[in-house]
Amino acid sequence: MPGAAGSCVFCGIVKGEHRAHVVLDTAEALAFLDSRPLLKGHTLLVPKEHHQTLPELPPELLAPLFGHAQRLAAAMEEALGAAGSFVAMNNRVSQSVPHLHVHVVPRNRKDGLRGFFWPRVQYASEEEAADYAARLREALRGPR
Repeated sequence: MPGAAGSCVFCGIVKGEHRAHVVLDTAEALAFLDSRPLLKGHTLLVPKEHHQTLPELPPELLAPLFGHAQRLAAAMEEALGAAGSFVAMNNRVSQSVPHLHVHVVPRNRKDGLRGFFWPRVQYASEEEAADYAARLREALRGPR
């Protein structure tokens, strides 16, 4: 597996070296129940190849991975009777296992999940907001 760390728990699950409750197994991805779920049915979707973050994921794996996330979100409603789902991922910061993974969590109103309380900030001015937008647009253009 490209870039796989020998101690990566998720690579061990993919190889069958660690036990997991698998819910989806395809050529490019594996989904299994989180061992410490936010709510019952909380599933982790990982690419079978070791990639630590979303920016490192090869473009040809992007559509298949998120197609599976879409299918899992629908399955939460159909199979578990969830009203919806929470779909998220972290890149490095707050990433407990350094292997790209998508959390798909079944949600219902008043399910006890309080969500994530992130502090909100404001731009000091329209000019500051415009500067941030310009910097991001420039980075998206890439090297010239």
